[in-house]
Amino acid sequence: MKATVMFGAGDVRIEDVSDAMIVEPTDALIRVTRACICGSDLHPYHQLERSETGTRMGHEAIGVVEDVGSKVTKIKKDDLVVMPFAYSDGTCEFCQKGLNTACVHVGFFGSGMEGVGGAQAEAVRVPQADGTLFKLPVGEDDALMPSLLTLSDVMGTGHHAAVVAGVGPGKSVAVVGDGAVGLCGVIAAKRLGAEQIIIMGRHDDRIALAKEFGATDVVSERGEEAVERVRGLTGGFGAHSVLECVGYAQAMETAIGIARPGGAVGRVGVPQDETIPASLPAFFGNVTVGGGPAPVRAYIEELLPDVLEGRIEPGRVLDRTVGLDGVPDGYRAMDDREAIKVMVRP
Repeated sequence: MKATVMFGAGDVRIEDVSDAMIVEPTDALIRVTRACICGSDLHPYHQLERSETGTRMGHEAIGVVEDVGSKVTKIKKDDLVVMPFAYSDGTCEFCQKGLNTACVHVGFFGSGMEGVGGAQAEAVRVPQADGTLFKLPVGEDDALMPSLLTLSDVMGTGHHAAVVAGVGPGKSVAVVGDGAVGLCGVIAAKRLGAEQIIIMGRHDDRIALAKEFGATDVVSERGEEAVERVRGLTGGFGAHSVLECVGYAQAMETAIGIARPGGAVGRVGVPQDETIPASLPAFFGNVTVGGGPAPVRAYIEELLPDVLEGRIEPGRVLDRTVGLDGVPDGYRAMDDREAIKVMVRP
């Protein structure tokens, strides 16, 4: 089968690889009908050390179940399913608490883990299929497919940032980052009743989309200028809730700087530093900092009705579609900010 393999920074290829197959009795095999390139895939695109074997890429997918292992009981052949970016058993203590990304059997697709492939491919093996996959009540060519695909990661991740940051009715919210996750964070903040939503970004097309999603204010400055602008927009105090959707040190410093005393930062950008910047201001401001890999599997059931009924349209962040052969150029387009998020149709 064909799959996306990254051999080093900037070196993305479509390769013939061994077919995905059932290995454990708890596995499912899905034929990928939709996948996408994630902003977090750009981190290895910039930094991955060269290797001869490469890393299979992709962690977001919708697909049709082709086969299941002998212990899979909830998912059946021919089901159309959404595949979250992490697999989980759905039964352990942490899954029961809605923290699937801390499952005792957790693993991450497209991360180079042994025996676990990537979703930017014709097919993918899904461990812990019963706890991981979610059956969709539509056909594989449904018009809602882009929005349904976001439930595998970016919509659930934006929602997680909002939940961790305590977004609610009457709150002021600032979203750091205008990528797909940040834009979905705007959707989440609006959905949860925020009164004021500030999008922090510099790209006109993304800002326009953020406004359509519910953003009330735009801040394009950076650093201290950004902090002063947000404080000026929030009565001098800062935002109640801040969604950090980037992962770089400057973004985290800004997020803490714009949170009001007693506020909260929901951190979902994959950290590119081992330490949390601005810990001293956070301490003296009594700012809560939380977050991590979003347990998107736990959020699908809550978010799905709003997608199916058209109340939210997160699929609009997918602004370019390519076939599998177009994936390398899709990485380039996202890296050059020519596309927000690229959908893949193998």
